[in-house]
Amino acid sequence: MIIGILKVELPERRVAMLPETIAALCKMNVEVLVEDGAGLTAFASNVAYEVAGALLVSKKEVMEKAGMIIKINPPSQEEMDQLKEGQLFLAAFYPLFNKDLVHALASKKVTSFSMDIVPRTTRAQAMDILSSMATISGYKSVLTAALLLPKFFPMFMTAAGTIKPAKLLILGAGVAGLQAVATARKLGAVVEVFDVRAAVKEEVMGLGAKFVEVEGAIDDKAAGGYAVEQTEDFKKKQAQAIHDHAVKSDVVICTAQIPGRKAPLLLTKDTVEGMMPGSVIIDLAASTGGNCALTKDNEVVEHNGVTIVGESSFPVSMPSDASKMFGKNIFNFLKLMYNSKDEFNLNWDDDLILGTCVTRDGEVVNERVKAIMNA
Repeated sequence: MIIGILKVELPERRVAMLPETIAALCKMNVEVLVEDGAGLTAFASNVAYEVAGALLVSKKEVMEKAGMIIKINPPSQEEMDQLKEGQLFLAAFYPLFNKDLVHALASKKVTSFSMDIVPRTTRAQAMDILSSMATISGYKSVLTAALLLPKFFPMFMTAAGTIKPAKLLILGAGVAGLQAVATARKLGAVVEVFDVRAAVKEEVMGLGAKFVEVEGAIDDKAAGGYAVEQTEDFKKKQAQAIHDHAVKSDVVICTAQIPGRKAPLLLTKDTVEGMMPGSVIIDLAASTGGNCALTKDNEVVEHNGVTIVGESSFPVSMPSDASKMFGKNIFNFLKLMYNSKDEFNLNWDDDLILGTCVTRDGEVVNERVKAIMNA
C-alpha cells in the first residue's frame, strides 16, 4: 500500500502527519508520498520528510499513485475530481454535517474514513482526534480570554490593595472544558463548570473547580460520553441557572455540542446584556451555531461592552503540536489495518474500522451517517 499525504489550503496550517510519524510508517515497510511543501505551514521542512523516508512529489503524483490518501480536511474540488474508484481517503470529513460531500465520495466509489467519527470506546482513545483537538481548543480559549479581559486572572496582593481573581464559567465539561478548567486554575482564576452529565462532577472538582448542578438531566450512557437532548422542563431550569452564574462571571467559555445537531443555545441575549461590561465570551461551538445567541462564527463582536469570540478553529493556531497529535491519532488507526507482518489488511470485522468508514463500494455504509441523512 502506498500512502499519500496532501498539502492543505490556507487558512488551514496543520498537516496530517509530521516527519516523525512518517518515519514510524516507513519502518512498517509502507511507501509514503508527501506533496511538495505539505508540512511548511506546520514548520516541517521538505528535507525533514525526506530524511524520515518519504518521497516528495506533486499533488498529481500523489493522487495517481497512492492507494490511500490522507489529509487533515476534506478533499478540495480539484482533489475530488482526481479521486479514483477504489482509492482510500482518510481525513476529518464531519460527515454528520456534510451530506453533499458524503454523496460525492460515494459517487466516486471511494472508500472513505472520517477520523471525527471514530467510535468513542476505550480501545479507540489513542485514535480520537476530537479529544486531541479539543485539548488545544480548551487551552487556547483560556489564553485568549486572559488577553481580552481588562482584569487579571489571579488574585494579587499589592500596595494599591487586593486584586480579586477573575471568575470563569465553563459550559460543558468535555475534553475542551476540562482543559479550560485546568488552564484557568493554573492562571489563578476561580472557576465554575456547568454540564448536564453528572458523571463529570468528580473530574471537575478534582481540577479545583465548582460544579454547577441542575437536577433532572438526562444522562444517556449509550451516547458515548456526549451530551444528549434534554427535556423542556430541564432546559428552563438550566437556562435560569446558567443566567444566574453567567451574569456574575468575568469570562464564559462555551464548549457544549451534540453530534449531528445544532449546538444547544445556553447564553441568551438577555443573559449577555446582564453581564458586566468588559466581560468575555469564548464560543468554541461557533461552527455549529454557537452556545451564545449573539455568536458569529470566525468573528469577534461586542455587545453592550461584552466581547464575544466565535472561534471553532483554535487548533489551526497551534499547527506544530496539533499536527503531531493528529498524526499520532492517524498512525494508531492505521496500525489496525496492518497485520503482525506489516501487511495491509482491511479487516471489516474490526468495529473501529467499520465504525469510522463512511462510504464504500458506492454506498454510504456508516450507520450514524445514514441515520442523519435519512432524518
